[in-house]
Amino acid sequence: MIGGAALDLTLTAALVAFAGVFLICFMKGAFGGGFAIVGIPLLSTVMDPVTAGGLLAPLFVAMDLYSLRYWKASTWSKPDLVLLLPGLVAGIGVGYLVFRFLDHRAIAIVMAATTLAFVGLWLVRGGEVTRHPRSTPKAVAAGFASGVTTMVAHSGGPPLAMYLLPLGLGKDIYAGTTSLFFTVGNIIKAVPWLLLVQPTGTVWTLMGLCLLAIPAGVWLGWRLHGALDQRQIYRACYGLLVVTALKLLWDGVSGYLV
Repeated sequence: MIGGAALDLTLTAALVAFAGVFLICFMKGAFGGGFAIVGIPLLSTVMDPVTAGGLLAPLFVAMDLYSLRYWKASTWSKPDLVLLLPGLVAGIGVGYLVFRFLDHRAIAIVMAATTLAFVGLWLVRGGEVTRHPRSTPKAVAAGFASGVTTMVAHSGGPPLAMYLLPLGLGKDIYAGTTSLFFTVGNIIKAVPWLLLVQPTGTVWTLMGLCLLAIPAGVWLGWRLHGALDQRQIYRACYGLLVVTALKLLWDGVSGYLV
């Protein structure tokens, strides 16, 4: 068990947590899975990161299952999921060990640097998507890396995006594939997260309140997805990768400074 600090259920904490969960749901509706980390800075203003992780672990499952109402089976790239999911499962197992016994700050820094380099290469190429063929080794590596980072930092999006974006999938297929990928991942990692954190009754109460943010957040994100064209979606995804990488970099570096 790795316990977080005690959480006081104040009105401020409830409103901030609700806003953070709403933002995460919005991102899931707009871009599929993988960018949940953008809502975590809000949560960190009212609770410590470990408590936030315990709060979000079950909520991710609820968000993902609700998101599949929009990202149906017709939007899943099944050939890619077959290659990605075994690595994801293995990565979550390794991520659990990293979180419990090793230095996960270094993982965050390496992942951040790799992501920024990936986006940098995209910018050097003119900000356009160059289609690449599927690669089994790359898919397995991406699934594994995503499993590790989603377990240790709730940030499995960058490795998956680095594999899927160069495939040039349609915007609905990209979002649907990432949504199902993280539905599987979040269901698997919910149990180890709850074992590590063991949320208090206050945290469970806050989870119940935050469930109310899911339907509207996902629906509004899905409406935004429909309003954007393929190029805009891909540019937004690359921009979100930068935000995610900078957050990972900050978490990793600041951890050494404390």
